[in-house]
Amino acid sequence: MRTIWLGGAEWLAVLRIGLGLWWLESWRHKDKKGWFERGTGIAWAADVAGKHKWPAVRSGFEKVVAPRPKAMAYLVVYAELALGLGLIVGFLTPVALVGGLLLNLLYLVLMIHDWAEQGQNTMMALISLVALFAMSWQVWSLDHAIGLFG
Repeated sequence: MRTIWLGGAEWLAVLRIGLGLWWLESWRHKDKKGWFERGTGIAWAADVAGKHKWPAVRSGFEKVVAPRPKAMAYLVVYAELALGLGLIVGFLTPVALVGGLLLNLLYLVLMIHDWAEQGQNTMMALISLVALFAMSWQVWSLDHAIGLFG
């Protein structure tokens, strides 16, 4: 079905690209020096996790993130960059959509008591689900150009 300007597949690609731009902006505005040299991002997350009402979040953070703060800082920052670029150009799109969905769900769980961030994470997770199940890589993507993911 075509609308005035684009068909359904093209609108899904617009949604996918917009989500990619959102991830790219998340990466762009991060204080990388603070994250990598001073550990500000992980320190903030440690503070949030330490006060979390769910014991599983506190213990999970202590077991997985706390022992390797520098590696986790690089993982978070460069995951956002990879998600943004992958979704914008449509390369390994299903992988990027699932990865983004998981990262948003982690952010949601970590900040369950901070409703200020929940709208953004919820909408990004919803867009990821829609773009994934609607196969938004069918047009305007490297995946389509090289024949990945049918």
